[in-house]
Amino acid sequence: MVALLLKADWAGMPDQLAKPSVVPALRLSLMTTSSTLVICALLGTPLAWLLARSTHRLTPWLRALVTVPLVLPPVVGGVALLMAYGREGVVGRTLLEVAGWSIPFTPVAVVFAETFVALPFYVLAVEGSMRGLDRRYDGLAATLGASPWRTFRTVVVPMVAPGIASGSALAWARALGEFGATITFAGNFPGRTQTAPLAVYVALESDPQAAIALSLVMLLVSIVILGLLRGRWLR
Repeated sequence: MVALLLKADWAGMPDQLAKPSVVPALRLSLMTTSSTLVICALLGTPLAWLLARSTHRLTPWLRALVTVPLVLPPVVGGVALLMAYGREGVVGRTLLEVAGWSIPFTPVAVVFAETFVALPFYVLAVEGSMRGLDRRYDGLAATLGASPWRTFRTVVVPMVAPGIASGSALAWARALGEFGATITFAGNFPGRTQTAPLAVYVALESDPQAAIALSLVMLLVSIVILGLLRGRWLR
């Protein structure tokens, strides 16, 4: 980090960040990570609730399946997505034949790749909060006539909001830094699938100062997120 700060051309930083190759990558990263965060919240919140509350013997296996991307090399995850959603993939072939949709090497593929690697961070953070929630609140809500869905929406979710915030921050940061699965499943096409990490990789060979400028932007985002999380953990 110190080396980045020492090597940066601070006087030319605004020009570096305004370059045609930089702005689209930052814009795409912002759009795809925001979409990824929405998907993580919609899928991950009920999944975390299921993992926290279920006593079924298959629950540990489901948790293991959810957390596999944490230990799986991102490139392998990209290959798995390609085998599933590619033109000849298990699901991709059907999507192409029935709806004419081709997911690989599109912005949607970027979101898929980022969601694949970010979802476990969200689920584990939210599940931890839900495990610490007193289940008597569920019973009290039921005695007042609340349905399970209403209890989940109006009681559980508000009470685990700090955990949701932490999980969202972790998932967003992981999605922002994703490289391996993205370049494998979505490719590296400027203005289409080239996110900020991919732009750094390309710029490092031809324009090191642009790579440093982008790296510093991502470093700043990471520091801000870690600072927010540290404040949450200390409270």
